[in-house]
Amino acid sequence: MEPAKILQPAVALMAWTMVMWLWMYATRIPAMNAAKLDPDNLAQDPTRTLDDILPAPVQWKAHNYNHLHEAPTLFYAVCAVIALAGQGNGTSATVAWVYVALRVVHSIVQSTVNKVMIRFLLFTASTFALMALIYHAARVVF
Repeated sequence: MEPAKILQPAVALMAWTMVMWLWMYATRIPAMNAAKLDPDNLAQDPTRTLDDILPAPVQWKAHNYNHLHEAPTLFYAVCAVIALAGQGNGTSATVAWVYVALRVVHSIVQSTVNKVMIRFLLFTASTFALMALIYHAARVVF
C-alpha cells in the first residue's frame, strides 16, 4: 500500500523546521559568544531576553522557528486526518504543497529582510490553503 501523497509535504515542512533550527543556532550561538552572554545568568534574570541583547536579524530566525510550531501544528493534524480518511492524494496533496511552499517563502522573508507586509501576505495565503485543507477534512469525516 502506497502512503498518501499528502504525507510528503507534511514531512517536507518538518524537515524545513529542522533547517530553520540549524540556521537559528548557526547565527545565535556566534552572536551570543560575541555578546559574551552567560546563558545561566540570562536565565536567572526574567527582565532580560535575547530580543533585548542580540541583533534583530539574529532573532528573526528564532522567531520564525517559533512560528513553525504554531499554525503548522494544525497542518500536520489535518494532513494526518486526510491521509487516514484515504483522501490524501490529488487536490489535497497539491494544496498541502502550496501551504509548505508559502511557509518556506515566509521563513526566508522573515529570516532575511523581515518585511512585515510581505510576511503578512504570505501568512494569509498559507492560512487560506490551510483552511481549504481543514474544510476538505471536515467534508470527509462528517
